Amino acid sequence: MKFLIFADDAKSLAGLATKLRDNGEVSAVTLEGQPKQCSNYGIKSLVELKGKAFPDNVSHVLLSMDLNSYDLIVISSSPLGREVAGIVSAKLDSPAMTEVFDFTFSPGKLVTKRFFFGGKTIMEEESDSKIVTVTPGSFDSNNGENTDKIESVELPGSKISLMEIKEKEKSSTNIENANIIVSVGRGIGKKEAIESIMPLVDVTHGELAGSRPVCLDYKWLSEERQVGLSGKKVKPKVYIALGISGQIQHIAGMRGAKVVVAINKDRDAPIFQECDYGIVGDLFQIVPKLVEALKK
Repeated sequence: MKFLIFADDAKSLAGLATKLRDNGEVSAVTLEGQPKQCSNYGIKSLVELKGKAFPDNVSHVLLSMDLNSYDLIVISSSPLGREVAGIVSAKLDSPAMTEVFDFTFSPGKLVTKRFFFGGKTIMEEESDSKIVTVTPGSFDSNNGENTDKIESVELPGSKISLMEIKEKEKSSTNIENANIIVSVGRGIGKKEAIESIMPLVDVTHGELAGSRPVCLDYKWLSEERQVGLSGKKVKPKVYIALGISGQIQHIAGMRGAKVVVAINKDRDAPIFQECDYGIVGDLFQIVPKLVEALKK
């Protein structure tokens, strides 16, 4: 099989290449400055797009590459990637499977998995689709063979003009890269309670995160620390959930965690159906004991 990947960042490209390379030959297209970080993940040939990237000029380059020669076109579902996928799908008159987090192959068919009904369930579908968009961070990356060929292509002019960029206020961390995450929900009661959680964050050398209510509704933490379907998708080695009920929208963001520890006073909280270790009780009594034990 022959695969073509488009991803605008090296991390997503490396994960997709790792997923695909055992099933066939992988070619890829990415943006300027990315190839050095993803040239040893089993990609046969790599095209680096130079210049200002917009959906129309990126799509123009992809459509010039005889896309019908590929068995599957995989596009990272970034803001740019989603628009590119829409244009390519329309031009090729080929439906796209969108926002997929896993896929496999059966004879002549693509089998995909994606969240459905706002993350309340997982839908598995079999289709003839030749285009798929994949949620960033869905696959881990492992080194493979070095890339044989790296080619630079100048992007053509775009009909789009960038007028202004307004940056959101960002925190100094990226929870997507954290090995240990301590995440808080509305069960902590108030913003000031976060200070009593920080000793656990410090002793585990982890990162602090939160549920949607904590980050978006109450704004106790910044938006960049939100875990969930509408926030960050994380895959830490350990995920500690404090006062989080465990609604499916939150579970969708931390389902990839290796070990989940939950503390909640409600023994019927859905989080206990998703955790490896659960403690029913007052987190403000339990957390200090955990900190003391970990220090020892």
